[in-house]
Amino acid sequence: MFRFQSIKDYHTTLIAEQVTCIQAVEFYLNQIKQHQNLNAFLEIFSEEAMATANALDAARKQGAPLGKLHGVVVGIKDVLCYKDHKVSAASKILENYTAVYSATAVQKLVDEGAIIIGRQNCDEFAMGSSNENSAYGPVKNALDNTRVPGGSSGGSAVSIQAQLCMISIGSDTGGSVRQPADFCGVIGLKPSYGRISRYGLIAYASSFDQIGIFSNTVADVAIVLEVMAGADAFDSTVSNKAVPAYSEAIHQQAAPKKIAYFKETLEHPGLDPEIKSTIIRYLEKLKQEGYTVEAIDFSLLTYLVPTYYVLTTAEASSNLSRFDGIKFGHRTKDALGDLTELYKKSRTEGFGDEVQRRILLGTFVLSAGYFDAYFTKAQQVRQKLVDLTTKLFSTYAILVSPTVPTTAFKLGANNHTPTEMFLADIYTVYANLVGIPAISIPLFKHSNGMPFGLQVMSSEFNETGLLCFAEKAMSSKQ
Repeated sequence: MFRFQSIKDYHTTLIAEQVTCIQAVEFYLNQIKQHQNLNAFLEIFSEEAMATANALDAARKQGAPLGKLHGVVVGIKDVLCYKDHKVSAASKILENYTAVYSATAVQKLVDEGAIIIGRQNCDEFAMGSSNENSAYGPVKNALDNTRVPGGSSGGSAVSIQAQLCMISIGSDTGGSVRQPADFCGVIGLKPSYGRISRYGLIAYASSFDQIGIFSNTVADVAIVLEVMAGADAFDSTVSNKAVPAYSEAIHQQAAPKKIAYFKETLEHPGLDPEIKSTIIRYLEKLKQEGYTVEAIDFSLLTYLVPTYYVLTTAEASSNLSRFDGIKFGHRTKDALGDLTELYKKSRTEGFGDEVQRRILLGTFVLSAGYFDAYFTKAQQVRQKLVDLTTKLFSTYAILVSPTVPTTAFKLGANNHTPTEMFLADIYTVYANLVGIPAISIPLFKHSNGMPFGLQVMSSEFNETGLLCFAEKAMSSKQ
């Protein structure tokens, strides 16, 4: 039976002719078929994946060099363009849209030999923390089908959790990689803002969005980040900094030793008591192992979620205005020749409730009379956070916190009011507000049987230190 441990081990078995790319694809197609009830994939590229696997096997036999991701079976969140394939952002408004180009990140994966097996379910336009907002139904947690997988990249996280692919690619605007990684017990990385090109990523909030990675090993995250990171002429916001050899660094460099945590994150009333006590014990363990672990005051914690939602909804209001039923997107059949009515009905029919809520909120905070009171004030808070972060990382190398206040909750449990769901993001939005890299690592298990992780953050573009710490933490867990 085919088994996948890591990309390195997989490549070793391919070279030794113990397995083929065809066998790997067949295994994952069978896994996806057996776990259709999870609703993790919206579309499977079966024939294409098999054809790519066959071509890779033939090239390898002829002595062709292996790409860094040769034969690696990858699932992509349904917000990433892949040329000549549908991409819908899990929304009715883009139900029949076919991408006319590939996202730079996706193209880089393909260029290194990856096999794209399908597009994964998510919250509509990446707006949600539970994957219950998809127009195509919720994704279910593989460990407990009555619970959510987290969002918005729920399908991507579950695909790793249930062994439906080797690597998943998601997007993270305020925790949409780290939160589902936490709920599903897998690794989820959000790199620094600008580390990976956003070209071909359907925008939610452009100054927050970043493409992220799901995996079961830090080593695999490092390899995939190496492949996707770097400059791109199509994205003016991407960094031109050289891309380090992350996959080598995690084995050669020591983990950073100076750690901080915000005192208020562990004292927040919404934090599950068991998660709190477990993390406190873990921090004590780090101290005993020679790490410097210090608590620092953070009076802005309660401002994080309001600031995030004011700014992201404002950007969403602007970004989603292009979906009007004229240029592209769903067009109503009942507009009676009136242009305003056509816009209104097309967008009402095409967008789900949560997307409509965020567009309306964003339009409100940008409106005359409210712009300074909300949007400008939120930008000022964001700048304060950036200044605080710069100061913090001049002293410490690593910042840790819980990833989410609770373990995966029941389907429908947090749907009573929007603020219930928004508060699930309290620990993850910080990294997006200030643009730093963050990773959720699955270190713990709750007495309710569900996993939960530790969120680890580092200074901007210090993914090397972040991954080194995460690798050491995961190794210690084993």
